[in-house]
Amino acid sequence: MTTMLASYWWVLLILLGILMYKFVLRVFFGMVIVPEDKIGLVTKKFVLFGAEKSLPDGRIIATKGEAGFQAKTLAPGLYWGMWIWQYSVDMTAFTIIPEGKIGLVLSKDGEEIPTGHILARKVDCDNFQDATAFLNNSGQKGRQTAFITTGSYRINTFLFEIIVSDQIKIFENMIGIVTALDGEPIPQGQIAGKYIDGHNNFQDFDKFLELGGNRGLQPQIMLAGSYYINPWAVLIEQNPMTDVPIGYVGVVISYIGEDGKDVTGDSFKHGNIVSKGQRGVWMEPLGPGKYALNKYTTKLEPVPTTNLVLNWANARSESHNLDKNLSTITVRSKDGFPFNLDVAQIIHVPANEAPKVIARFGSMNNLVSQVLEPTIGNYFRNSAQDSDVISFLSTRKERQESAKNHIKLVLDEYNVNAVDTLIGDIVPPESLMKTLTDRKIAEEEQKTYQTQRMAQEQRQGVEKETAIADMQKEIVRASQSVEIAQRTADATVKKAEGDATSLKLSVNAEAEATKMRANAEAEATKARAGAQAEATKLNASAEAEKISKTGLAEAEKIMAIGKSTAEAYQLQVSAMGGDNFTKYKITEEIGKGKIKVIPDVLISGNNGTDGSISGLLGMKLMEMMDARDDTKTRDGKAQPGNEA
Repeated sequence: MTTMLASYWWVLLILLGILMYKFVLRVFFGMVIVPEDKIGLVTKKFVLFGAEKSLPDGRIIATKGEAGFQAKTLAPGLYWGMWIWQYSVDMTAFTIIPEGKIGLVLSKDGEEIPTGHILARKVDCDNFQDATAFLNNSGQKGRQTAFITTGSYRINTFLFEIIVSDQIKIFENMIGIVTALDGEPIPQGQIAGKYIDGHNNFQDFDKFLELGGNRGLQPQIMLAGSYYINPWAVLIEQNPMTDVPIGYVGVVISYIGEDGKDVTGDSFKHGNIVSKGQRGVWMEPLGPGKYALNKYTTKLEPVPTTNLVLNWANARSESHNLDKNLSTITVRSKDGFPFNLDVAQIIHVPANEAPKVIARFGSMNNLVSQVLEPTIGNYFRNSAQDSDVISFLSTRKERQESAKNHIKLVLDEYNVNAVDTLIGDIVPPESLMKTLTDRKIAEEEQKTYQTQRMAQEQRQGVEKETAIADMQKEIVRASQSVEIAQRTADATVKKAEGDATSLKLSVNAEAEATKMRANAEAEATKARAGAQAEATKLNASAEAEKISKTGLAEAEKIMAIGKSTAEAYQLQVSAMGGDNFTKYKITEEIGKGKIKVIPDVLISGNNGTDGSISGLLGMKLMEMMDARDDTKTRDGKAQPGNEA
């Protein structure tokens, strides 16, 4: 019995051991199993012997076995001696950075960031997977300049917090303007930091700081592409590339760089024109194309190199809009009349002179407003005051040429070529124009009268010569009439002889034609007679046949009618009897013939003394009734009171 009970307990212990082996191993042997996709974060509750029992002031991560959060993590695998009463192990997943992202790192422990800096410098720590190395190598707490890229990492989240951020992408035809958030202060007198090379487009920000990079606006720009850039260290502003269109050059004005020496010499004293890369107006303009220019450190002033037309006219402006503020010029003549005139000025700025124009005026708009507008306006005002309106109008070509030469001399001083000066519409005062018009009309009428007088004189001369010519014509005509009469007589004789011959031939021809016509008529008559006889024969035969058939049909009709009538009479006699049928037919014929058998009025005096009078009244009454019946018949309808 005792042996059996012991065996039972052994079996129970084995079963419990099988079921609770993990608990047993964890409690009695300190076993910890870290899965292959996890890491173990260790917290040490207390120290029994050996190492320091507590962390130094300001530290939260233990690197030397102190109690607290341990810097060292447990990689996937099997561990012993991690007693449950001394250690707690938290399983956490790997830190994964997806494609196209970066991981920004925030350290919760480490040394203090030096004053004047906002980011902790990079230290060697296996991409933040070795927390002990990070702390032992003087890693600083706070935001880190270094970051981790796409991949999986075993990060101790007791020490580091990972923030996933997007890659920086700069699109096509765009540039990235860079502002650094950490570094040395910008030098005095500059608006942007100095140019630093070797940091791989700010992707190695620690290298940028190591080489003495300045915080703030940077002279470098970034072109289209994808970049691993720490947004805690660098801000990127995207802007379109600078475009210099065809027909223009771009004069660059730089706000940064060293003060350069003016390259124009002593002949040009209106601005500082320097070499490329120095502060000032660059001597070499940019040709047509797209350029990556930082709009905060440089300015590009477009200068057209084609011929420019500038209009001093209210109703016209060119597409370049440089003349949008120009208007028709109002001048006053020597005789005190104000009038308006439109002017067009064609100019050309050579490409190599464009920097001088910009250095002198700052922009093409300033050139127009400060030089062209006052120069051209004053020239024409002064020119108009030396002449009256009529003279100004009549000498327009000469004044246009004079204006061209004068304006060319002026613009040459400003490094601008004057191609041509054109005078457009000239609008004199309306009252003066009416006077001029009336005068012109009078002059033209006088010329017309003079022309008409000369025409009359010429006409008289022509008529005289015409009369003489007409008389000469009659003399010639009389002389010619005699000769014509002689020739006419000869022609008459010849004509008579010809007529006789012609008549003879005509008579013979007519006789022959008459004979032929007679023969033809006889033949035609014979043919017609034969045809008529044949037609008469055919008609007679047809008529005879028609009469024969018509008579036969009529006889058959009469026979049929008579036969049917006889049969009807026979049937009526059989039905009514011979005497009755005879009486019926007599009565029917009397009715059809409207034969009166009985008189309308019978006068008799046998029954009284008034028989004759009654008879006469009856006859009169019958006449009146007959008259009313006739009226009814003519109207085609019964009259009221006439119904029987």
